[in-house]
Amino acid sequence: MKSCKTNPQLIATIDMLKAKTRETEAAIWRDIALRLEKPKRNWAEANLSKLERYAQDGETIIVPGKVLAAGNISKRITVAAYDFSDAAAKAIVAAGGKTLTYEELAAANPKGTGVRIMR
Repeated sequence: MKSCKTNPQLIATIDMLKAKTRETEAAIWRDIALRLEKPKRNWAEANLSKLERYAQDGETIIVPGKVLAAGNISKRITVAAYDFSDAAAKAIVAAGGKTLTYEELAAANPKGTGVRIMR
């Protein structure tokens, strides 16, 4: 299927995730790649309040879309997303957590074990 995406960075990210799936046989990377191939209006947008509500302290979360700053966060979580609003990234780091790109998470955890997808 020919992708109708035009952003070269997004295309490279999707290709990297699919290659990581072939390399490690970890289905999570293919799942994220397929979600990113959908129209941007269908991407997940997770607010800090949602992360606070559903994530456990010390957990690794992956958001197939963007993390927004509505709400507060007090848990030390690692969050990987395609994009972060500036305020959301600052709040996650201020709470003791980390923000990662998909590439960084895939390099640190090739099998994707213990990673939860937040929609």
